[in-house]
Amino acid sequence: MGYRVGVDVGGTFTDLLCVTPAGEVVVDKTPSTLDDQSTGVMTGLEQLAARFGLPLDELCRQLDIVVHGTTTADNTMIEMNGANTGLLVTEGHRDEIEMRRVHKEEIWDPTYPAPPAIARRRARIPIPERLSFEGEVLLPLDEEAVRAGVRRLRKLGVESIAIMFLFSFVNPQHERRAAEIVREEFPDVANISMSHDVMPRGPEFERVSTTLVNAYVAPRIASYVGNLQEKLRRAGYAGQLLIMQSTGGVMPPEYVAKRAVSLLASGPTGGVMGATLAAAQGGIGDFVAVDMGGTSFDVCLVRHGRPEIKTDWNWRYRYYIGLPMVDVQSVGAGGGSIARVRQGALLVGPESAGSTPGPVSYGRGGVLPTVTDADAVLGYLPADGFAAGRMQLDVEAARGAIGREVAEPLGIDVIEAAWGIERIVNANMANATRRVLASHGADSRELALIAYGGNGAVHAWAIAQELGIDRVYVPKAAPAFSALGVLVADYVVDLVRSYVTPLSQVDIPRLRTLMHELDDEISKELEPTGLSASQVERTLSAQMCYPGQNFDMSVPVPEGQNLSDADLLDVAERFHDQHEQERGFSFRSQQPLVRGVRIIARGTTPKPDHLAEMGTVTDPAAARIGTRPAHFEGGFVDTPVIDGSQLGPGAVIPGPALVQEPFTVVVIPPGATATLDATGTYELVLP
Repeated sequence: MGYRVGVDVGGTFTDLLCVTPAGEVVVDKTPSTLDDQSTGVMTGLEQLAARFGLPLDELCRQLDIVVHGTTTADNTMIEMNGANTGLLVTEGHRDEIEMRRVHKEEIWDPTYPAPPAIARRRARIPIPERLSFEGEVLLPLDEEAVRAGVRRLRKLGVESIAIMFLFSFVNPQHERRAAEIVREEFPDVANISMSHDVMPRGPEFERVSTTLVNAYVAPRIASYVGNLQEKLRRAGYAGQLLIMQSTGGVMPPEYVAKRAVSLLASGPTGGVMGATLAAAQGGIGDFVAVDMGGTSFDVCLVRHGRPEIKTDWNWRYRYYIGLPMVDVQSVGAGGGSIARVRQGALLVGPESAGSTPGPVSYGRGGVLPTVTDADAVLGYLPADGFAAGRMQLDVEAARGAIGREVAEPLGIDVIEAAWGIERIVNANMANATRRVLASHGADSRELALIAYGGNGAVHAWAIAQELGIDRVYVPKAAPAFSALGVLVADYVVDLVRSYVTPLSQVDIPRLRTLMHELDDEISKELEPTGLSASQVERTLSAQMCYPGQNFDMSVPVPEGQNLSDADLLDVAERFHDQHEQERGFSFRSQQPLVRGVRIIARGTTPKPDHLAEMGTVTDPAAARIGTRPAHFEGGFVDTPVIDGSQLGPGAVIPGPALVQEPFTVVVIPPGATATLDATGTYELVLP
C-alpha cells in the first residue's frame, strides 16, 4: 500500500493530508494560488515529499490515490467569470430563468437588482418542439431552428451551450438530437450541457437554472482538472484523481465532467465528511460542525451520524441548484476577515485579505487589520514557530494596524479594539450557527460542537459559549480537516428518474424497469473505480410530495425491486411520518404523489484508524514549553503553552492553556478542561 493524499484548496491556504504506507497521518499547508490552483497543489506535494525525504517524482510514483476538493466552481460563480454561455430552450420558455419562481432575496427592496445573467437574452434561443408530460412527441423538434440558433450563438462568441427542453427528463430524444446538431454546426464548442443529464427531473425553472450553472462553470472545471492531471502525470503520478462532490462523495473527473455543478461547495463538504468520521470514532451522533478557515466560516448540522442533505431550495450565488447537496451554510468570517470602522461602528468581514496580501502580521504587504491580527495581539497565536515554523508573525505591525484603523477612530486602546474584533467575529459565527440550527428545529444545548479549519481551534471555545454548548471537539488534524474529509469520503453516485403519478396508481412493473435502468447506469458510472458489486451499497428512495407542493422529499423504499402493491401503504406511512418530522406537519388523509425514483450508490474507501500522529506524554506539565499572556474575559492571563505534538492519548489539560499544534492553537479558557482521546481529538468540557 502506498501514500494516499487528500487536497483541499481554500481561499487562503491549500491543505494537504497524507496517510503514509505505515499508517502515519501527516498534515501540511501552503498558500493558495487562486490564479491557478494547481500550482499550490503541486507546491504542497513538494512540501510533503521533502518531509518524507523523497524527490517529488518518487512520491508521485508511490501515490495510490489523490483526492481533491476544489473551489474552482465556487470562485467562478463568486467572480461571475465563467464561460460565455448560450441556451437552447423550448419555445415559450426563453425567459424562464428570469422569472425565478418570483424568488427575490430582498423582499422589501423593489429596486434590488436581478443576478448577473449567465446567458444574455440574445443568447437564449427558443426552439419549436414539445413533449407531453409522459414523453409523447406533440411537436417534432425543428432541426433547422436548432441549426440557425447554433450559428447565431457561434457568432455571439458563445463557448458553452445549455439545452433545456420541456419533459426531456421523461424522453431525452429532442435534447440528444439538438446536441448532435450543435456538434455538427459548432464542433469547437467547449461544453454541451443537457438538462436530462444534469438534473433529470422537473420543474422547469429549477432545471434550466441548474443546467445553465453547469454550462457556465464546466469549461473552467475541465481546464483546471485537465491542467492538474497533466502536472501530476509529468511529476510521475499514474493513478486516478478523484474529485469531491457536494453530495458528500467522490468520483473520477469523467463523471463530474457531465455534472460540473456538483462541485459547488466541494471543499466545505469534505470538512463535514471528516467531522462525521471523527464523531463516529468518538461515539458522537448529534453535533454541529463548524469550519473556520482564512476566508469563510461554514456550518453543518449532523444528526444520527449523517449530515443534513438538502434536496430542494438550494440557492448558491443567487442561482438555484437542483441537486442534492450537503447542507453547508457559509458566511464571510475567517482569520483573514478585515476589521474596519464605518459610520462609528466596528465591522468585521465579510471582506477578506485572503492569502495575498494576507493579514498584516504575515508581513506580505497587508495593511488592513484582520481577525488573525487580533488573535496575535491577544496572545492566542505564537509570534515564533507559526505555521509549523515556516512563518514569524509581526505582532507589532498587527498592533499598529489595529490602532490606526480601529482603536483611533473609536477612541479606545489597541487591546480593547482587538478584543472587540474578537467578540464581533465570534458573535457573527454564533449567529450563523443559530440560523442553521433554527432552520432544522435543533437546539444547540443538546448538541456537541466539532471545530476545524486553521482558525476553528482558536475560536471554538468562544463560539460554544455563545451557543450554550458545553462539549467541544477539536481534532489534531483540524487545520486540514477538509483534506481529510475528501480523502476518506466514499464513492457516491446519486441518480434520479422522473415518474409522476399518484401513489395508488403506481405501475409496479414500470417502477421496476426504472430501477433496472438506474442500476445499469450506476454500474457504468462506477466501472472506472474498479469496485466490485459487494463493495457498493445501493439505497432506493421514492421522491414524493403532497399534491400542489413544488418540492418533494426522498422516502426510503427498503423493499427495493421486491416492492409490491401491498407495500405502497407502508411507503405512504413513511412519507407522512417523515414529512411531519422534517417539515412539522402532515396530511394523512391526502394521497401522496410520486415524482420520481432515486438510487444512491455508495462504494466504500479505506479509513484511517486514527486522525493524527500523537506523542506519548500524558502529563501536560512535561510538554510545557513556556508561558504567554492571553486575553480572556476580564483581561490578560499568564497562560501555559503546551507542545501538542508531544501529547499522547489520555492527556488532560486544565485551562487556561494554549496547546500549540503545527498549524493551529487549541485555546482552552479558564475553568475548562481538555482531554486528548485515542483517535487524536481534544475534548473540551466548558464550565
